[in-house]
Amino acid sequence: MLSGSDTGIGHALAKHLDSLGFVVFAGVLNKDGPGAEELRRSCSQRLCVLQLDITSTTQVKEAYVTVSEKVQNAGLWGVVNNAGILGFPADGELLPMSTYRHCMEVNFFGAVEVSKTFLPLLRKSQGRLVNMSSMAGGIPLPRYAAYGASKAALSMFSGVMRQELSKWGVKVAAIHPSGFRTGIQGTAEQWDEQEKELMETLPADTRQAYGEEYLLGLRDYLLQLPSHCAPDLSPVLGAVLHALLARRPQGLYTPGKGAYVPLCIFCCLPLWVYDFF
Repeated sequence: MLSGSDTGIGHALAKHLDSLGFVVFAGVLNKDGPGAEELRRSCSQRLCVLQLDITSTTQVKEAYVTVSEKVQNAGLWGVVNNAGILGFPADGELLPMSTYRHCMEVNFFGAVEVSKTFLPLLRKSQGRLVNMSSMAGGIPLPRYAAYGASKAALSMFSGVMRQELSKWGVKVAAIHPSGFRTGIQGTAEQWDEQEKELMETLPADTRQAYGEEYLLGLRDYLLQLPSHCAPDLSPVLGAVLHALLARRPQGLYTPGKGAYVPLCIFCCLPLWVYDFF
């Protein structure tokens, strides 16, 4: 069972797992949206599309009932918490509290609720829990205070669950991809709305301190973001597949070119070296 299958990594993963013969429960934010329709059209009849807004306790419980009825006593082999949001990338002081709350609600609390709800099925099969975190969840990255904090919380949750669930044979992994071109970058309309809220909530002295030129430059940074992201998602798909199928999966995966380098610098060298880097 995986969440966030409408677009990006989740969508590609649902198709990939289906092509390998898995029975896939693909959770989507909109079961009538183009992503869900594409999955129904291009995948086998084994794939089941689930309406799953992970911030809705009702929808999480309904998804659990549907999956339980289909797997019955066999249990469920894997849960992949992939659904996530980026939020407007801006300095932590500039971001409205609503961005922090929304990132935590989706990226952390939603994933925790899905995990807690489906763990009885994973325990039956001694299966796998895979959480899609981010490079920003392991190292501090400027302009990602809200997103990074929510992903860091998810990574810590993964580590604790890995220790606690081992007594039942359930294995837990966190994925920390570098920059990949996915649906998480959002649409122009979504960014317009978030940028408007950011600008409207800024105190006058904060706005003056940063300057109009810098604030306008945030939009340019956002528009250039996809060009710095890798279009080939296969390293991430490979990492998730290994986490699901390997006899001894890793606790942490860092797919993406050089994704492990900043993490090594952050962990092994003085902080001023990392900050300079």
